[in-house]
Amino acid sequence: MLTEQQLHGIYMPIITPFLPNGELDLESFHKLSSSLVAQGMHGLVVNGTTGESPTVSPEELSLLSAAAKSAIGAAKIPLVLGTGTNDTRASVKKTELAGKLGADAVLAVVPYYNKPSQRGIIEHFRKIAEVGLPVIVYEIPARTGVRMETDTVRTILDMDNIAALKDCSGSTELLRGLRASGPVKPFLCGDDARLLEFLEAGAAGGMSASAHVRPEAFLNLYRNFRSGRLDEARAGFEELLPLIGLLFEEPNPAPIKWMLAELGQIAHGTLRLPMVTIGEELQRKLLHAGVLPGDALAM
Repeated sequence: MLTEQQLHGIYMPIITPFLPNGELDLESFHKLSSSLVAQGMHGLVVNGTTGESPTVSPEELSLLSAAAKSAIGAAKIPLVLGTGTNDTRASVKKTELAGKLGADAVLAVVPYYNKPSQRGIIEHFRKIAEVGLPVIVYEIPARTGVRMETDTVRTILDMDNIAALKDCSGSTELLRGLRASGPVKPFLCGDDARLLEFLEAGAAGGMSASAHVRPEAFLNLYRNFRSGRLDEARAGFEELLPLIGLLFEEPNPAPIKWMLAELGQIAHGTLRLPMVTIGEELQRKLLHAGVLPGDALAM
């Protein structure tokens, strides 16, 4: 079970590799997971938005969970499974499944499309928390169509089994507002372009999809910040910002998957519809982003 002490650092919301026919590519998934664990990621998040969770079945989630646990091995870093949907009953069932699969925690998004009231959001998370697993609440109004109010977040964070908040709200306003009134459970930044800003505001770390491409740079940024080497942290972050911008120029995870395939980290950059591969213009930009080996640029 995830503890508050483990909620720090860079958590990887890992992509879900697919074969050209759209089936799971478990070999690529295990290879990528093992590499990220070996490089020092502080946690793995399977079946989040970056993992194309709306298209992944419960049976596939079971396979991905087993592969991730195998990759983690003796490293003993937390395994977080995405279980959030816009149907509370379905979210509870997925969270129960996550418990059976041995997850250390779950990531549950604010219900999307339904546009529930603040009271509805509170009750949604209350039901998920009653399963008994640690829950990381995921606030991302750009995707859900609804924004949680500060009092709503405070009420949810006060619940038993609510462990943390992944914040993709677009600013540190929520974090700063809650911290101004006393201690608050850990926040993890979900907006890669604001990672340093969140750390400076008191966040415990980040769930950083861009770290797929430059894991060592994201880990060094976090270590430098925590060690008080702020100038080095800021310099590292400024170096990452252009790449982060490109990786989100088209909908996530399409640019990341394309890049990982080019780097040989996964066999194919296949996505499941309605996600599609990135356009040629962004491909050209990423080829010249300074991440690929020199010989790749000559292709």
